[in-house]
Amino acid sequence: MKNEMQYTWYELMGDLATKEFLWQFMILFAAIMFAWSINGLLRNYVLKNAPESWKVGISGINRILFPLTSLLLIAISKLIIQRWHHTSLLKLSITLLFAMVLIRLAVYALRFIFKPSSLLRTMENAIATAIWILFALDLSGLLPEILDSLESISFMIGKTEFNLLILIQAILTVVITMFIALWISRLIENKIMATEQINKNMRVVLSKILRIALMFVAILMSLSAVGLDITFLSVFGGAIGVGIGFGLQKIASNYISGFIILVDESMQLGDVVTVETHYGVVSDMRSRYMVLKKLDGTEVVIPNETLITNLVINHSSNNRKAKVVIPMSISYESDLELAMSLMKDIAKVHKRVISDPETVVIINNFAESGIELYLNVWIADPEEGSANLKSEIYLEIWKSFKANQITIPYPQREVRLIETANNK
Repeated sequence: MKNEMQYTWYELMGDLATKEFLWQFMILFAAIMFAWSINGLLRNYVLKNAPESWKVGISGINRILFPLTSLLLIAISKLIIQRWHHTSLLKLSITLLFAMVLIRLAVYALRFIFKPSSLLRTMENAIATAIWILFALDLSGLLPEILDSLESISFMIGKTEFNLLILIQAILTVVITMFIALWISRLIENKIMATEQINKNMRVVLSKILRIALMFVAILMSLSAVGLDITFLSVFGGAIGVGIGFGLQKIASNYISGFIILVDESMQLGDVVTVETHYGVVSDMRSRYMVLKKLDGTEVVIPNETLITNLVINHSSNNRKAKVVIPMSISYESDLELAMSLMKDIAKVHKRVISDPETVVIINNFAESGIELYLNVWIADPEEGSANLKSEIYLEIWKSFKANQITIPYPQREVRLIETANNK
């Protein structure tokens, strides 16, 4: 392999001042320009007029199409002219374009599988760097020597002899197979989650079971593909079992609790629940935890075990309506009935407040500084939060109170000076 690569470089150096190099360069230029034109056509016309649901997939194809089209055109041209001309420049170009195709395919697959994050960017950079280094070693002719050196480093695992090259191949095969399994599971998961005929909880359960099953099958297939005896996994399985039994009890409990909650349908996405002191909307349900979005916009991560062992109030087991309490105070000199009527009328016309259950204003307390009132309103979209709702209603109440001479009291204290006989 090294001799072949060296011959290719020597051939290229010898062709630099000849017509053969010019022919190869013209073919290379024409293939790249044709691929660039197809890429621009897809980007400017197809992508703009495509449905919104197709744009993500077309955008990914658009990134891969340029190097892939160039690669195919150059490879076909090489097969045609190699009987009459040298093709060293085309050979090197094919290698570089193949590396570009692999990098863009890997990046597209990662972005399809994982959500945007700093870890995703790190993985993309690491994969791109590794692929370029691998192809650079191949172009330099050093790769065969490195592979031979890795193969010469051998060691024993039990009664089986391994070498470093097999170990690296096994790791790469497992990683690639896992990525393929995750990509397939993501495709099927998107189809399952879009199926309205299946309950939300059941969709989540099916998606997670499918992902775990595909990952398990991928690991077994990849290990078998590199010639490893998968019976040695029983040793690791026993070790993992002991670890779960002693050190991972809480984690195992959370995973099992998560599947129980999903299967028995006691809680679903969008439910309004109270867990301990937290009140909000279930925004996400994972295998290990549940994400509760509170009405002020903050999110609370609650372990699934807590949902099994503690008291949970599901306010939307029959409906998703949620009550929002808006406290208010007025002075004792203000018209109490007018203030209550104004607060109720303001809340009833708000676009998010629903009429059933009815909006009510109650007197909570005759406090030291003024009369405490509670405005109770109901909304049908608790997942949108309540901070903006309260702010808008408070603003309208403030304007209405000022227009009707209803005052909001300051904290007050009454101090009496009692005159004693010594002061007379």
